[in-house]
Amino acid sequence: MRDQPASPPDLATGTVLAVRGAVVDVAFVGHLPAINDALTIERDAGGLLTLEVQSHLDPQTVRAVAFQATAGLSRGTAVRAGAGPVTVPVGPAIMGRLLDVVGQVRDDGPALPADTPRRSIHAAPPALRNQTRTTEVFATGIKVIDLLTPMAQGGKAAMFGGAGVGKTVLVMELIRAMVEGYDGISVFAGVGERSREGHELLTEMQASGVLDQTVLVYGQMNEPPGARWRAPMTALTMSEYFRDTQHRNVLLLMDNVFRFVQAGAEVSSLLGRLPSRVGYQPTLATEVAALQERIASVAGSSVTAIQAVYVPADDFTDPAVTTISSHMDCVIVLSRAQAAEGFYPAIDPLASSSMLLDPLVVGEAHYRVAEDVRQALARFRELTDIISLLGVEELGQADRQIVGRARRLQRFLTQPFMVTEAFTGLPGARVTLADTLAGCRAILDGAADDWDESALYMVGTLADAAAKNAKAAPAEAAA
Repeated sequence: MRDQPASPPDLATGTVLAVRGAVVDVAFVGHLPAINDALTIERDAGGLLTLEVQSHLDPQTVRAVAFQATAGLSRGTAVRAGAGPVTVPVGPAIMGRLLDVVGQVRDDGPALPADTPRRSIHAAPPALRNQTRTTEVFATGIKVIDLLTPMAQGGKAAMFGGAGVGKTVLVMELIRAMVEGYDGISVFAGVGERSREGHELLTEMQASGVLDQTVLVYGQMNEPPGARWRAPMTALTMSEYFRDTQHRNVLLLMDNVFRFVQAGAEVSSLLGRLPSRVGYQPTLATEVAALQERIASVAGSSVTAIQAVYVPADDFTDPAVTTISSHMDCVIVLSRAQAAEGFYPAIDPLASSSMLLDPLVVGEAHYRVAEDVRQALARFRELTDIISLLGVEELGQADRQIVGRARRLQRFLTQPFMVTEAFTGLPGARVTLADTLAGCRAILDGAADDWDESALYMVGTLADAAAKNAKAAPAEAAA
């Protein structure tokens, strides 16, 4: 796709007919702008208000959604139509910058150069014949992910969880872990997030020195639904430029994709469309597909997407959750029960899955360890009710052994994060896949049967756990 000029020529001028919150009706004489075309309004206080056409009400009137607040906008105000959809800046000039949905700089830094290329936020996904698939595993250094839900280079992974189970912390840890050891560009889309979280992420990236290889795009919680609805498209457009033009690998992180769906439902309601299941927009599947199908690898350059998805009321049968999950290669489920027991990251090892967990992809050894870990944890879960009623002493010897090893595996799969060092006092740890496999195999074979369970909690490798256990043993003996 060719880059578009920075200032498209005007096509028509209209006037505001009605303002209903974030929805504006505009009348034109003659030619009507097309669906998804951009409209601009010059505000009396300075600055531009950007609109996007969503429907044609009659031969003279369009209905558009505003990307900024419409407070103070009155009937009769002049509206200018551009030459096409909203365009945003792309290219090296945006590296290390924080931008909004229309590409305006929001980090109090200098303006972008006037010759910065721009691209439309609307684009068709790459043709199927041009897409490439890869089975290369994207190592994260997080034990439970690399072992049970390996991510694919150029794939789509989503973390599903309710409020307060650690989605944003996990995304921030992945950013920290991957950007430091990842030869590529990162684009972060903050969709409907709190200002505090955005500020924390920006500060964290500046402190860790990875901001120069990252682009931040925000459509915050306090912004109109149109901004939150199109922010992922803006971030994806920037990612596609680096993939197609510079042939760079791109890591696209989105937090939170549910807010994208929620903003679409708000826009749909404002446009007067009848709701569908559970009050969602009738175009839910189309909107999610339009976003997810653009995330693809082309000609050796990939866009790898990691997305956080809020699960309303912990209901994993919610239409938004099921629609998003159908597009994913890797599904990571965060469990409130795990979080309540203090097992962080609170990933449910039995509910999570990955298409890459196949012996032909990860190898027979990795697959066998992962399956044995899952079987032990599944058997432990089956026995939980019996244990709570009768106690572990009433189990047979084989089941007692499985329970003991499963409890140690649960604790070994916890991990201290670098982004939480200031809160926990524990230094963050990254673990290679080889160390993770070796540690889990040793626990399954009984190497840690005599260890105290707490020695395996919040450590990196099994060697770290052994050192912790050895240090704790003399203290217990003295007590």
